[in-house]
Amino acid sequence: MRSLDLDFLRSFVAVADHGGFAAAAEQVHRTQSAVTQQMARLEEKLGVVLFRKVGRSKQLTEHGVRLLNYARRLLALNDEAVESLAAPDLRGPLRLGSIYDATEYLLPPLLARFNMLYPNLQIEVHVDRSAHLMPALKRGDIEIALTAALTLAAPDPEHPSARLRSSPLVWMAAADYVHDATQPVPLVLPDEPSTYRATALAALDQHGIRWRIRHVSTSLAFSSLRAAMWAGLGITIRLVEMMAPGLRALGEADGLPRLPDMCLDLYLRDENVSKPARRLFESMAELAKVQPQPPVSKPFRARPAARRHA
Repeated sequence: MRSLDLDFLRSFVAVADHGGFAAAAEQVHRTQSAVTQQMARLEEKLGVVLFRKVGRSKQLTEHGVRLLNYARRLLALNDEAVESLAAPDLRGPLRLGSIYDATEYLLPPLLARFNMLYPNLQIEVHVDRSAHLMPALKRGDIEIALTAALTLAAPDPEHPSARLRSSPLVWMAAADYVHDATQPVPLVLPDEPSTYRATALAALDQHGIRWRIRHVSTSLAFSSLRAAMWAGLGITIRLVEMMAPGLRALGEADGLPRLPDMCLDLYLRDENVSKPARRLFESMAELAKVQPQPPVSKPFRARPAARRHA
């Protein structure tokens, strides 16, 4: 049975992330020739070609893409094991603010792994909308904020941050929903302030598509909008990860505009936060790299149009 050298994998991930041997060598604190030799030995051991040269950069082959996912997971598991044995006994409360959607699919595995490392920490999760989480972070009510914003938006420069992932927004409807492009689009939306609501209305307005709001939810939970869709009241937009049984995606074939991608950003209040908060911030940023990533759509370009609604 062939074994993979973790040092080789660390260099391999660095090459994949930085697009070349020189930049990767600086990242892993080795010479470029050493990294080149490591990659040659890794390809020889696996019997496949991992990189192809495109201009001055190195790009992954199909085999390289497959290995990258395994490499990230193996390195994360190795680092977790080492950290678990050497970790200080962190204690006390830690206040994390998050948008609701992230609590459904992203936070559970990240917090579970963090809990394995620091079982004596008490993590308080405050669920709210991005528009409320950032002010709470600035006030010091929370130490970490997990927020959502359109991918084109730059992170808030006032706080240390990490962009965890980018996900497509999709139009969603009940599985039996029949879309009539000749009628105003029936919408079920959160109340304001909501990035989802603003993005949906802007996309329709920019394409001159008529709309009417059939249902407004004041709940943070997606279940209220899902129930409204199942009741046949209309459609909504959400991150692709929130697609669930009983729902289906709509798109340009239905006469609806393509939507931009949305990113999830992690913010730290400042450099003087508690040690547990800094450790959680760093761990979430690292662990998010090995989580399955959704496909990202093509760049979105809005076009101006008259505002039309019913």
